[in-house]
Amino acid sequence: MSDSDGTDAEESLREAVERSRSGAPAVGSVVRDRFSSDEVFQRIVAAADEEITAGNRELFFSALAGGFAITITFLLYVSMKTSTGSDPVLSSLLYPLGFIYIIIGGYQLYTENTLPPVALTLERLASIPALLRNWVVVLAGNFTGGAMGAAALAFGGVLSPEAGMIAAEIAQEGVDTAWWSLFSKAAFAGLIVAGVVWVEYAARDTISRLVVVYLAFLAIPLGGLYHSVVSFTEMIYLVLLGDLSVVVGATEFVLPVLLGNTVGGVVLVTVVNYFQTTEKRLASARFEGAERQLSISEWTLGSLAGRSYVPLLDTEDAPAVTDEDTYRVLVPILNPRTEADLVKLACTLASERQDALVSPVHIVQTPPEGHKYGTTERRQIADESEKLMDELGEIAAEYDVEYETSTVVSQRSFEALFEVARRNQADLVVMQWDDDRVWGAARADRSLSDLTRELPCDFLVLKNRGFDPSRILLPTEGGHNCELGSEIASTLRSAVDAELSLLHVVDGRDEREAGEQFLEKWSRDHNLEDATRTVDDSGNIEGAIAREARSHSLVIIGATERGLLSRLVRDSLNLSVIDDVECSVLLTERATPRSLSERLFGRR
Repeated sequence: MSDSDGTDAEESLREAVERSRSGAPAVGSVVRDRFSSDEVFQRIVAAADEEITAGNRELFFSALAGGFAITITFLLYVSMKTSTGSDPVLSSLLYPLGFIYIIIGGYQLYTENTLPPVALTLERLASIPALLRNWVVVLAGNFTGGAMGAAALAFGGVLSPEAGMIAAEIAQEGVDTAWWSLFSKAAFAGLIVAGVVWVEYAARDTISRLVVVYLAFLAIPLGGLYHSVVSFTEMIYLVLLGDLSVVVGATEFVLPVLLGNTVGGVVLVTVVNYFQTTEKRLASARFEGAERQLSISEWTLGSLAGRSYVPLLDTEDAPAVTDEDTYRVLVPILNPRTEADLVKLACTLASERQDALVSPVHIVQTPPEGHKYGTTERRQIADESEKLMDELGEIAAEYDVEYETSTVVSQRSFEALFEVARRNQADLVVMQWDDDRVWGAARADRSLSDLTRELPCDFLVLKNRGFDPSRILLPTEGGHNCELGSEIASTLRSAVDAELSLLHVVDGRDEREAGEQFLEKWSRDHNLEDATRTVDDSGNIEGAIAREARSHSLVIIGATERGLLSRLVRDSLNLSVIDDVECSVLLTERATPRSLSERLFGRR
């Protein structure tokens, strides 16, 4: 091996050692045991991405544990005051213990949580609604945990009668403090707590973090300052004793403290620390410094206007065809080795249009917890994905259609699909559904019902049993999703000279004549007069489809008004014929905006 090879190997090894799995620096670049302000910011951003993309359940229960841990601080502060005769220094010595549990243990705490997500939001890598969602969930968990702890102290016999009186006096003192004084003292407490986060990410070992956390939180009782979660616990304790109403305690005690903590944490620390960094602050953080920031509308409105965060890895370049008249077919691929038929279907449809672009996107879903892909792993993913997707490109060459590929690595594969579709202004998404139901395991910032009710374009979902469009069966019931099915059937028939059969099911022989008239008119309205028409009077739609499908190679079924994608994700489609037939099934759902009443009251 040459010296240059040895040097490269050493540099690769050093890079692996000096980088965490998130891409954030593990040692300082100038002085190895000391981080620059840019490097501290990079470490904070990497942690912020983990927090702001966590699910509501994870955040809430982590915050619940954090809120309950605050009870330890209140308990020890009261006990020490009781045993030391309210000595201001001695009674404060164990006050930081609850915060040590929270920060060293990795629990969520509202004030400690202000800095990282705000840093990510300032970079326009996360939206303001995503930040607020994070805050609300964490705050709800903290307050729930604090209330549980207060109940344990009030009714569990944990405090002695003397300590119980001291606890009530401490809480009452906060309630009696003037609103503006509470706000000002809480702002200083917020400064201290958020400052702890900055210093904590500048430390490289647990002992250093322990010392910083202890000294910083010791300053809160010694300075007569207020912390929102501790104050909430104190307030609930008084409420449970019957000495205070919830409304008074919340508005005159907890609210000014909460606002003060927020202002102190965000304005006095986050913004100041942000602007002391240089333009290179994201050079190696946030997955090699993702440069694709959110637009102003996405940043301010979040998921209401598009993306709410940036995927971990996105290799997409500018579209090969930029004409607004271009018909764009997006093909999300989970496994390029087994989903070639999806590309064939997309290329077949695109080949019948004058200007069409097929865009297979390899969507790699990362584990929601635990292992994170590091820099080297992400490069390997991108390289391997490119090789696999190039093989699919040979299919596009056979159909003579424009073709481009990209790779997206994300914790939320389902939501990433919608983001890519909107960004590419896709007209059609062609995706596959199988028994693994990988899409259903994906996480999303927004609820799946919201995502699937506001489709960015038309969707085709293929239950693939060998793509063969030579003999197509199209059940017809009317509606816009059936309209999409007729368009797809007509395009496939034209592209491969397929045989097309129409099926209409009625309830009983008395309805047969009306059914034949409907089917004749429907076929004429959709230019499908030469298709074979069958009217089934059994009244059993699924049974009729199953019988007719025996002599066909592809069944095209339109979604009901209750939707398709949301039911597939939740495995609640209740359409057993999809699994009963031996041929492939193509499910169709047309993009339709929700009405005002549907937005307010939902769909039945």
